[in-house]
Amino acid sequence: MDVKYDLTSYVRVLKLASTPSWQEFSQIAKIAGAGIFLIGLVGFIIFAVMSFLPGGI
Repeated sequence: MDVKYDLTSYVRVLKLASTPSWQEFSQIAKIAGAGIFLIGLVGFIIFAVMSFLPGGI
């Protein structure tokens, strides 16, 4: 394990990284929120269907 090589590669990545603009951040937040909402909706629909079926939860 070459620690010096690892540290230089980490520093190189951190130098390339930048803080996202507000527009970029808000777009990512909207997409993530929509994904969380859709996963929750699918889970709720499965729960509702299983509750109405005989022998469900």
